[in-house]
Amino acid sequence: MAATTETTAGTAPGGNPAERLRAAFNRLTEQQKIIFLVGLAAVVAIIVGAILWSRQPDWKVLFSNLSEKDGGTIAGILEAQNVPHRYSDNGALLVPADRVHEVRLRLASQGLPRGGLVGFELMENQKFGTSQFAEQVNYQRGLEGELARTIQSIGAVQAARVHLAIPKPSVFVRDDQKPSASVMLNLYPGRTLDGGQIAGISHLISSSVANLPLTNVTVIDQNGNLLTQLKSATAVGLDAVQLKYVREIEDGIIQRIETILKPVLGADNVKVQVAADLDFSHHEQTAETFRPNPTPESSTIRSQQTNEAANVNQPVGGVPGALTNQPPVPATAPLTQPNIGGVPGQLGQPGQPPGEEKGRIEIGGISAPLANHVAPPLSTNKNTTINYEVDKTIRYTKQAMGEIRRLSAAVVVNHRKEIGKDGKPVSRPLPEPEMKQINELIREAMGFSGERGDTLSVANAPFTETVKTEDSLPLWKDPENISYVKDIVKILIIAAIVALLYFKIIQPSLRTMFPPPPEEEDATAKGGILGEEDEEGVEVHLDNYTVKLQKARDIAQSDPKAVANIIRDWMGSNG
Repeated sequence: MAATTETTAGTAPGGNPAERLRAAFNRLTEQQKIIFLVGLAAVVAIIVGAILWSRQPDWKVLFSNLSEKDGGTIAGILEAQNVPHRYSDNGALLVPADRVHEVRLRLASQGLPRGGLVGFELMENQKFGTSQFAEQVNYQRGLEGELARTIQSIGAVQAARVHLAIPKPSVFVRDDQKPSASVMLNLYPGRTLDGGQIAGISHLISSSVANLPLTNVTVIDQNGNLLTQLKSATAVGLDAVQLKYVREIEDGIIQRIETILKPVLGADNVKVQVAADLDFSHHEQTAETFRPNPTPESSTIRSQQTNEAANVNQPVGGVPGALTNQPPVPATAPLTQPNIGGVPGQLGQPGQPPGEEKGRIEIGGISAPLANHVAPPLSTNKNTTINYEVDKTIRYTKQAMGEIRRLSAAVVVNHRKEIGKDGKPVSRPLPEPEMKQINELIREAMGFSGERGDTLSVANAPFTETVKTEDSLPLWKDPENISYVKDIVKILIIAAIVALLYFKIIQPSLRTMFPPPPEEEDATAKGGILGEEDEEGVEVHLDNYTVKLQKARDIAQSDPKAVANIIRDWMGSNG
């Protein structure tokens, strides 16, 4: 056996690689050969499987919760287009991640998925000879499907069903019936619809069907709750815009107070709440005021009218009798005659014939001719009317909506934290002057008005420390992190299996197949002997020799029969 080994070792270096591999493989026993081949095949299979697994595409959800009809149609189209796809455990349709958007656009161009609903595409394939009743039924089905698709576009609605009851039109007014509609909504978990959204759905249905009144629309959810009974804020007299404006006013005042107090007290040492009472009533007023003129000098004349009259050339009148026919008695006192003919005090000029005009009279704005027998005027009349402008004031007042009627503010200030004598933090209340100063700052920041009835309450109290909780999911519950950990665990398991197979099966077999050359063994032995001259070598090789010698002694003591068999094999036929 020793001779055979020496011959193989001696002929192996001189042969080709195949001969050397065959010679090395022949050094193994039958059992070692089987184990080596199995281990080598397992390592190769694991490596190839890992490479193929790493090259697999990243699958993402194309559509979920597909109906059976849509799922079969989409699967057929994907197979025709050679698009890889598969179904997940929850029934979702998966495609490679790099082709999700492309496939969705292609399917959308074909109207897929339809969601189990049919729309007006029913009217595209009308057959010749279809009855009027069938056409009406198809139209109603298409209208219901289109309305359901529109309602499903709302974010909180997962699925919707619409049922229309459209009566047959009648020529008699007393038999005329209004249509009605029922809507079934399946909402996403944790989502609800507010009053405005419910009213929007009702108006959508009412506006899409002819002669459908809003009161004939009924909306329920998947739990059977009647949603049309919910009144919106507008229906009960509240306006969402007004509520939003009140919130903005309150937030603005809170922000002003916190902005002025945070640099003094700290960001987490003050809490503010403000309640604003706003007046949204609308007032318009027009006032017209009349006042007397303050002074005559500042008065403005609006109109002026003057009337002057004089009674001249009055005929002689009186009671008929002797007295009236007698000439007047001569005057006993001098009279101032009016200017007649340009000569004062005379009735005429001498030398003029009787009956001719002796002059003119001008009095009271009247110019009239006078004869020689005219008596002086007996009376004059003058009337003057002046109209002044009236002092009038017209005032139009329009009150703005959203006027602040009253403000109420509550502020809590934390105690001041200080380091005590023992080195531990101690909280102490703020002194009274500082609290007074804080109170004044808050009043100025909020625009405090005592006439308006504003109230302010400032308290100084210690804050209770709360443990902060993370709203986000922990790292070990995050789905993405779980996926990454699973991939890493798979890789580590594969690496551990490959390492186990290599170190436990392949490496011992390789050591047996390719033992160290005899020259190295001799050099090692010689180095152990010659190492006595070198101080460092002596220390190392003597230790190795001692350890090996001790191991041989231990084996001989524990199993002397095995040692005897080994020595008998060494001796061979010479023994």
